[in-house]
Amino acid sequence: MFLQQVVNGLTLGSTYAVIALGYTLIFGVLNIVNMAHGEIFMIGAFVGLMLVTKFNVSIFVALAGAMAVGAGLGYLLERVALRPLRRREVSHLAPLISTIGVSIFLESLALKIFGPQAQSFPPIYSGQLFEIGTLKISLIQIIILAISFGLMITLRFWLDKTKLGKSIRATAENIETAGLLGIDTRKVIVLTVMLASGLGAVAGVLVGLAFNAVEPTMGISMGFKGLAVLILGGLGNVTGAMVGGLILGVAEVFSVAYGSSSYREAVAFGLIIFLLFLRPQGLFGSRASEGRR
Repeated sequence: MFLQQVVNGLTLGSTYAVIALGYTLIFGVLNIVNMAHGEIFMIGAFVGLMLVTKFNVSIFVALAGAMAVGAGLGYLLERVALRPLRRREVSHLAPLISTIGVSIFLESLALKIFGPQAQSFPPIYSGQLFEIGTLKISLIQIIILAISFGLMITLRFWLDKTKLGKSIRATAENIETAGLLGIDTRKVIVLTVMLASGLGAVAGVLVGLAFNAVEPTMGISMGFKGLAVLILGGLGNVTGAMVGGLILGVAEVFSVAYGSSSYREAVAFGLIIFLLFLRPQGLFGSRASEGRR
């Protein structure tokens, strides 16, 4: 029973971690919270659903398609809603308001195109169960765990070992110094927003598979959970986003298994508040945030 809940919690938490990675990347480079991330997550879920149901592609092709659309939305977001404000050096609240506007637009667009009803993925994925002793794991859980952890490990390696990844880290550390060192910070910012949005879109498909429901308002609640993980793990910290997402997922599952589902959100977020009392900067955050703007 305990091991089963751990697996369920890691499955849920890994999706939260992928969502939070998008928030973390953008915050780390631009020092802003992208309030449109939840709606890009929702659009990605619908793209994956349409590819599976209308074009009969595999779930992996649907994930790739959702990531491509999410990256495209990220490019438009940076080009239309963020870059003009960055050039004018306006208040740091301006990008926040701008991304809120984009989120409202995307949600209204989804309601217009897809309607308000929840839609589901075909049951072909949810019906297969594998038993390992007393542990039961579904094909959906295997797919979610493999893709989520694969993305997290790949992203961590890419940021640490590649030239482009190091450019992102340098820009996040100090954008002015990175520019003086010859890094094209404008391209780095565009790439970061596209990468973050692509990850958010993939997370949307994974959550749609996990809950077997995709609807235009799903980005709101999941977006808030991504923000909670961002704060819990430490603002702008990739490792913190991964660990924080897993902690939140496991906490939610155990609160339902050994308590009541009505207290699911309260227990999980209560744990976050308790941890932040002990470590206000987050699990992996630093007390000082230098070189940001």
